[in-house]
Amino acid sequence: MNGHTLPRIAIYGAGSVGCYLGGRLAGHARVTFIGRPRVIDILRSRGLGWSDLHGRHGHVAAAALDLRSDPEGAADADLVLVTVKSSATETVARELARVAAPGVPVISFQNGLHNAEHLRKLLAAHRVCAGMVPFNVVQREPGVFHQGTDGELMVEADTALSPFLPVFAAAGLRLIQRDDMPAVQAAKLLFNLNNAINALSGLPLKQELSLREWRRCLALAQREALATFAVAGIRPTRLSPLPPAWLPRVLELPDAWFRRLAARLLAIDPLARSSMWEDLEAGRPTEVDVINGEIVRLAGVHGLRAPVNACLVALIRAAERERCPWTGAGLLQALRTAQ
Repeated sequence: MNGHTLPRIAIYGAGSVGCYLGGRLAGHARVTFIGRPRVIDILRSRGLGWSDLHGRHGHVAAAALDLRSDPEGAADADLVLVTVKSSATETVARELARVAAPGVPVISFQNGLHNAEHLRKLLAAHRVCAGMVPFNVVQREPGVFHQGTDGELMVEADTALSPFLPVFAAAGLRLIQRDDMPAVQAAKLLFNLNNAINALSGLPLKQELSLREWRRCLALAQREALATFAVAGIRPTRLSPLPPAWLPRVLELPDAWFRRLAARLLAIDPLARSSMWEDLEAGRPTEVDVINGEIVRLAGVHGLRAPVNACLVALIRAAERERCPWTGAGLLQALRTAQ
């Protein structure tokens, strides 16, 4: 990259998050989208639309998109954003090791706690940084991606990213560098525990979180995660107005009190839903193993049990095979019985 040309940014994983980020960055960088042929074909025919909960929106014409279904699309990238599902991390790492130029920085904008570690093992010649996307993105219709909640991108501090910070800022996606990404990722995981609950509810996020019975389900999962983190020596940072330790208690408040004390937690677009709900709707495997399953795994490492999160994993696995409608009261009873 030099000062006279726009940087080349490869988005490896043209799903909801990858397409939204790429759509925002288009015009401020030369963006290459690498994804499955099915997604690439949609973008090639419709172009890429994006919008957010504040009313901002844009569209990139199909002719202006650089679309690839092969890893060679990252060969001349100055920066690579990895946005694939966690199950594809090792495959992507091997492909990037083959095609990406040595020294090119790679940001893992993926769910879970360990994707950056897995990438580093196979990308020793690259600067791999853990990242975090705090907001929800849903595909409203084919080729149109909507940011339904607020928050700013965060990334592990690294001088190699300095040239790209103005690019993200110009696109309205401020990239905040952090020296405590493990704590940031743990805090994000606490919120992501709701992905499974939202998927089982079948409700928009705002509606689900407005109802006490569903919030009580999340409180059980978060309390179990916090106990596990404490034994593991992990201290989640504060990503919301509330300290992490307060979240379960506030979630359990009656609806009127919750609306007063946690208004910012309900600052959600009425259309927003979790990515896990979107996966179930599309018949795709979910990432429940690296979200609720991560709490189960971590608890086992330290001689603990995590029956609430284990139950949510099992229910999502069952929903991947056949959807079953749940009520808030029914799921709360199932989780309490599992304890």
